[in-house]
Amino acid sequence: MDQRAELPPHQTITDIEQAAEHIRRAGRILVVGCSGGGKSTISLKIAKRFGLPYISLDRDVFWLPGWVVRERAEQRNIIASRILEERWIMDGSNPSSLDIRMPRTDFVLWVRMPRLLCIWGAISRWAKWIGRNRPEMAPGCPEKIDLEFLRFIWTFEEKIAPRITAGIAEHGPEVPVLQLKSRRQMRELLDLLARPA
Repeated sequence: MDQRAELPPHQTITDIEQAAEHIRRAGRILVVGCSGGGKSTISLKIAKRFGLPYISLDRDVFWLPGWVVRERAEQRNIIASRILEERWIMDGSNPSSLDIRMPRTDFVLWVRMPRLLCIWGAISRWAKWIGRNRPEMAPGCPEKIDLEFLRFIWTFEEKIAPRITAGIAEHGPEVPVLQLKSRRQMRELLDLLARPA
C-alpha cells in the first residue's frame, strides 16, 4: 500500500470540475508525479488544448545526450529563465527546484497513481519506445529501463512524495493542488477540459 504524504486541506482541490476551472484560467501549471504515472501525457494534452508552451524537465533541463546529467547550477539557471515566461506547463517532479518553480506557479496537478500502475506505465512506455527517444526526453537518451529505475518508482511515495509535499507547502502555500489518484479521474478531467469554456 502506498504511504501518502498529504498537503494541507486548504490547498487541496477535490472537485474535478473546480480543478478544470482553475486549469482554464491558469497561465503557469506545474505537473508533478511518479515516472510512469502519465504526467507527460496529460501535460502534453493540456498544453495542446490551451496553447501553453510545454516544458519537460527531463528534455529541457536535466539530461544531455547519452543520459548525462546536466550540472545542477546549469539546471537551476535554465529553470529560473523558463519560469519567467508568462505562460507554460512544466512537467517534472524534482523537489530540489520547487523553491524557484512554486512561486511562479498558478496551479499544481499532481499525478499520483498507485505504484503498480506506475511500474506498468514505465514498462509499457519502454516497450513502445525501446531504442528510440520519446518526444518528452532529451535527444540522445533512448528509452531504457533498469532495476534502479523500477526501485525509484516503487519507493517514490516513501522517499520523494514527502519532499514534494513539503516543497509545495513551503514555497507555494496558496497554490491550489489537484491530486489525480486514478486513471478514471484523469479521463474525467481531460473530458471536462475538452469542452468549450
